[in-house]
Amino acid sequence: MVRAAAVLGHDWLSWSTRYLTDYRIQGNSMPVPDLFLQGVARGWQVIDAASLATDTTLEADVIIIGTGAGGGTSAEILAQRGLKVLLVEEGSLKTSSDFKNDEAKAYAELYQEGAARGTADGGIGILQGRTVGGTTTVNWTSSFRTPDPTLAHWASEHSVKGVDSDSMAPWFAQMEERLGVAPWAVPPNANNDVIRQGCEKLDYHWKIIPRNVRGCWNLGYCGSGCPTNAKQSMLVTTIPAALEQGATLVHSARAETLVFEGDRVSEVRCRGMNPTLTAATGSTLRLRGKHVVLAGGAINSPALLLRSKAPDPHERLGKRTFLHPVNMTLGLFDRDINGFYGAPQSVYSDHFQWDQGTTGPMGYKMEVPPMQPSLMSVMMGGLGQESLQRMNGLAQSNLMLALLRDGFHEQSQGGSVALRDNGDPVLDYPLNDYLWDGVRRAYLSMGEIQFAAGAKSVVPTHAHGRESHSWADFQRQVAELSYRIHDVRLASAHVMGGCAMGEDPTRAVTDSRGRHHQLENLSVLDGSLFPTSIGANPQLSVYGLVAKLASGLAAELS
Repeated sequence: MVRAAAVLGHDWLSWSTRYLTDYRIQGNSMPVPDLFLQGVARGWQVIDAASLATDTTLEADVIIIGTGAGGGTSAEILAQRGLKVLLVEEGSLKTSSDFKNDEAKAYAELYQEGAARGTADGGIGILQGRTVGGTTTVNWTSSFRTPDPTLAHWASEHSVKGVDSDSMAPWFAQMEERLGVAPWAVPPNANNDVIRQGCEKLDYHWKIIPRNVRGCWNLGYCGSGCPTNAKQSMLVTTIPAALEQGATLVHSARAETLVFEGDRVSEVRCRGMNPTLTAATGSTLRLRGKHVVLAGGAINSPALLLRSKAPDPHERLGKRTFLHPVNMTLGLFDRDINGFYGAPQSVYSDHFQWDQGTTGPMGYKMEVPPMQPSLMSVMMGGLGQESLQRMNGLAQSNLMLALLRDGFHEQSQGGSVALRDNGDPVLDYPLNDYLWDGVRRAYLSMGEIQFAAGAKSVVPTHAHGRESHSWADFQRQVAELSYRIHDVRLASAHVMGGCAMGEDPTRAVTDSRGRHHQLENLSVLDGSLFPTSIGANPQLSVYGLVAKLASGLAAELS
């Protein structure tokens, strides 16, 4: 039997990297061993709540709701300190054996609302994971430390203590080592290389993206789950570590409400999901523990507190929820790009991220998305023949995106999480002129880079966007576009805030340790803690912050 030290130590990681590399070189067609299912076969405690025939009560020292970046990191740290941990996941358990580079299957099975989650008015589409490992199972592996200006802003404007750059540096380093985070050493695919080429021509900043991978096969379908276990998601790292230490994983179970006794959570009430995971109609689970950790992510963590009617005397719950709204430009080239192959994100530019200060006009980070056909058919826009024409040119196209940094200006308050009549969460995210100014400037920055990289034409992703065959015409087009909801095509894969941390309980839901201001035995340990967006892909920010906070919690509880 492989024990925890072997499964999670460097010897095992080195072996797995060598194995996968050798396996690829030898041209084998057999599937890569499913490390998670091997653990289940050895006796990991995994419960499929959808299959339970009777109501069930489970007890542990710590109940963790959510298995993504926050839940997975918390589970490993707490379990290693000898605490009995119980993990709850609304999504199902899918492992490397299930990942077939099939977009349609992946979006339906691995994402919130079948990848159809969006803001209340449909103005922004939201990609968010819902499976064991959460969004870490389906993200594109980009791993950035929280920018120093963001941490400084939290301290000065939101009364956050102990989360400054010096304090966080060792925790980021620890999680980078744990998850194999390093700048991508393989040459970027042509889709990413457009950023490098254009930025070099214009003398703009660009840099290689760090990725959380080991032995990566460079397939490019990270968004549909990694079939080789190269992506160091929670599915193959921290959750197995916790299970080796005796933790229990309950999947396909929706945490519906928290039960309170005075200022403590006495119970978490869940229900098993139906076979299609569209509704919680199964058996009831009553989970009892000394401490409860919310790690369902922004939108879901505040929603659970709202459903439970948790104390919220200053009405901060669900407020200031941020998205990094994304707009895009489509560049058409005379050369093959084939952006559907290779590491999805490996080059970025922060040239326009902080150039006007932390609290000035909205800054943005520029990257590219992977260009698999299903995703692109939505993002590239167009109707009828126009859509067909754009898809016919997919292999010669580059799509660039701008992550708009929301939450740093008084006119950027983010959105608010509310509940639909059936208790499901929904995010209301108003769009205003401050945001539209950022969108307009981002269009111009991306188009300029694409033309500099040799694009023959560029199209803004806009209901009325058209091909511009010169930089001058593109500038005129962007100036003349309408900037209003549904005309500008917006999306996001980053959801932050809603349970903001800070020492002032009139402005924050938790303190700087992630402890709920009004509930003694409740912590929030996920991206919903962020008082603003962070201005970078958030997974490493969650890993580092939660590693710090969960270690403090583990010391206290054990």
